[in-house]
Amino acid sequence: MKRLFLCSSFADVANLLIDFANEDLKGKIIAFIPTASLTESIRFYVKTGKKALEKVGMIVEEVEITQFSNEEISSILHKCDYIYITGGNTFFLLQELKRKGVDKIISEQVKSGKLYIGESAGAIIASPDTEYMKNVNFDPIEKAPELEDYSSLGLVDFYTIPHYGNFPFKKKGEKVIQLYNEKLQLIPISNKQAIFIEDSNIQIKDAR
Repeated sequence: MKRLFLCSSFADVANLLIDFANEDLKGKIIAFIPTASLTESIRFYVKTGKKALEKVGMIVEEVEITQFSNEEISSILHKCDYIYITGGNTFFLLQELKRKGVDKIISEQVKSGKLYIGESAGAIIASPDTEYMKNVNFDPIEKAPELEDYSSLGLVDFYTIPHYGNFPFKKKGEKVIQLYNEKLQLIPISNKQAIFIEDSNIQIKDAR
């Protein structure tokens, strides 16, 4: 069964993961990929996300894609119980995943049943492609000068709009709706919401 937990701000919806996972999280190993945040000046969400995972007893194994070898990355992604990708620059993240073929490994692992947690940029790249965010300058595309195409993980058929209605992305989120509402299946979520995906079953949940 394919399972994904997509959100805008993981620390704000972390309590929902316990319900969604439907298992004891204590001692579970989670591959934590903060690569998208490397180009950002504001990175507090990396620390708060990691703390939220540790608070429920998970073992966080950080995998910074640009610093690990292909063999190390592959080994961790195959042995872990969960995969987590933080927010940051969507295009830089996609560039680095493609550079080392990590996009293919993640897709294979998730399609075989490993639970995927995507926060902001990590939620966007679960979509078939990321071009819908390029055209509203959701993230600076110049941070990914070697990105040649916008095809993404393709784990879901819809396109997530994270931080919908939240500062400082409010106008950009509205612009995505304006441009693509009749062309793509868009799912906007605020910082206090998460999308639960179990195969073809999709639910939007509000944080308690």
